[in-house]
Amino acid sequence: MAPKGKADSSECSASKKRKAITMEVKVDIIKRSQKGETPTNIGRSLGLSRSTVATIIKDKERIMEHVKGSAPMKATVITKQRSGLIIEMERLLVVWLEEQNQRRILVSLMVIQEKAKRLFEALKDEKGKGSESEEFVASRGWFMRFKARANYHNLKVQGEAASGDEKAASEFPKALAEIIKEEGYSAHQVFNVDETGLFWKHMPDRTYIAKEKSAPGHKASKDRITLLFWGNAAGDFKLKPFLVYQAENPRALKGIWKSQLPVILKANKKAWVTLAVFEDWFINYFVPSVEWYLASKGIPFKVLLVLDNAPGHPAHLGDFNPNVKVVYLPPNTTALLQPMDQGVIASFKAYYLRRTIAMALQATETKKNLTLKDFWKSYNILDAVKNIADSWEEVKQTNMNGVWKNCVLNLWVISMGLRTQFSMLLRMLLP
Repeated sequence: MAPKGKADSSECSASKKRKAITMEVKVDIIKRSQKGETPTNIGRSLGLSRSTVATIIKDKERIMEHVKGSAPMKATVITKQRSGLIIEMERLLVVWLEEQNQRRILVSLMVIQEKAKRLFEALKDEKGKGSESEEFVASRGWFMRFKARANYHNLKVQGEAASGDEKAASEFPKALAEIIKEEGYSAHQVFNVDETGLFWKHMPDRTYIAKEKSAPGHKASKDRITLLFWGNAAGDFKLKPFLVYQAENPRALKGIWKSQLPVILKANKKAWVTLAVFEDWFINYFVPSVEWYLASKGIPFKVLLVLDNAPGHPAHLGDFNPNVKVVYLPPNTTALLQPMDQGVIASFKAYYLRRTIAMALQATETKKNLTLKDFWKSYNILDAVKNIADSWEEVKQTNMNGVWKNCVLNLWVISMGLRTQFSMLLRMLLP
């Protein structure tokens, strides 16, 4: 009788061998999945792992296309084929990642994806003929496979979902509907404004390194500004962002007329939106801009402004102009109802981060001795202003329009009597 330990060892060794899967089995898996069977159950019945079954299901279009015109199905080991260019790119990417860790530069997923695409395109240009047809998408799926192959892990190197008043949030849309119905506002006349802080010299707080290594610490930049974004429920009107900076006349803006900037720049020692700053924005920028916009569309100058009850928002803002009615969101409902908080600001910040990271990579690649920290030192408020304006421009009308869903989700039933313009808005917003 063979020793127990030895038998176990041989069984374990056999189980680790890759299992060949025929096309018949793959087709059977796809058909069972289409009938509603879960990958886990399919895997158990066939002696396959759930991830293997999921991979086959995900690749069903290619498999079925292959089956249509193929000869008798042969046993095939399911592996993701990578071209020579991708393999070479990944080797260079590993070297680059090691260099970044040695230079104490933190890299995020977005940075790695951007670098991978640049490396691949450079190799493609270098190879020339024969490589034109090869494509590479630095997707999250590719990265997860690359991370496993290269034995990398994600490491946190340094260190608001507030509980909202759901009852008040559920009642507010009805109250808003009544106001809209009584006053007859159209989608073009309903506005929202919200401010957000932005660390404009942002560095990633996570990096990818080999699992056996540790990462050096770094001190994140605390350079912060406040941005005020605004738009209407129709989603077709958004003007310059309102930017509050610490210095009134930054050195980087010397010789530049502030009126020519793609943002409205104001100063406050702590870069906050105070009552005075907000009143200045409302009287000198919001009212004139909205009046011009409505006049250009032949719509009466009558506006409904939806605001949260932040300390920097005057309680009697509606008294400043008889044509503007201000409605304040209930306390502790901003995260649930504030339109700009439902995706507009998040989209803007994602676009801004992508732009600054691309700029940083371009600079560090052009100048080999330039570190990411050196780049951030040279990155000034004028650079940030340009990236802010371009990122705000990237926010689409569909995004600006769709974020009103929470505020007007229940309006369809209770606002049937509204005029056609607002009914059209509701059709756009409802799923």
